[in-house]
Amino acid sequence: MVSTEYERRIAARFATFDQDGNGWIDREDFNVAAKALLAEFATPARSAKGQALYAGAEAFWQGMAGIADRDGDQRITRQEFVSGAVKRLRDNPDRFAEIARPFLHAALALAAPVGDGSAAVADIVRVLLALGVREDIAGQVAATLDTDGDGRLGEAEIVPAVARYFTVPE
Repeated sequence: MVSTEYERRIAARFATFDQDGNGWIDREDFNVAAKALLAEFATPARSAKGQALYAGAEAFWQGMAGIADRDGDQRITRQEFVSGAVKRLRDNPDRFAEIARPFLHAALALAAPVGDGSAAVADIVRVLLALGVREDIAGQVAATLDTDGDGRLGEAEIVPAVARYFTVPE
């Protein structure tokens, strides 16, 4: 049972990872996310960017499983997510950032074809939509992350923001 307001708020973020809605997070959820991003940006899975995204998804899954899959069944339940991953990462969001970085880096590369390491806010909205974020929320989130107002977002802005979202309930 989720016992604190903090845990209730963080538990709500579980659905972001449970891409197929089956009630747990597993490797397939990360593959579903990668497939959705590749489709959104019309990128072949066998391309260098496609392979980097799948490798990033696998690294993200392995990191999450290593922290949260307490019973070793290769599935992270909502309770494992809250009590395992989040409690271990709450005091160290940088650890979560490092787990997420390979996937986020590869997703940003899909959205930033010019190769300068940043993507247009509109393309970050496309990433969020492909990952199942509601349209109204996706636009708001991307705009909020663009703190300097230049219309572009880079890894230095995105990775810490994602870490905060999953480890800080506010």
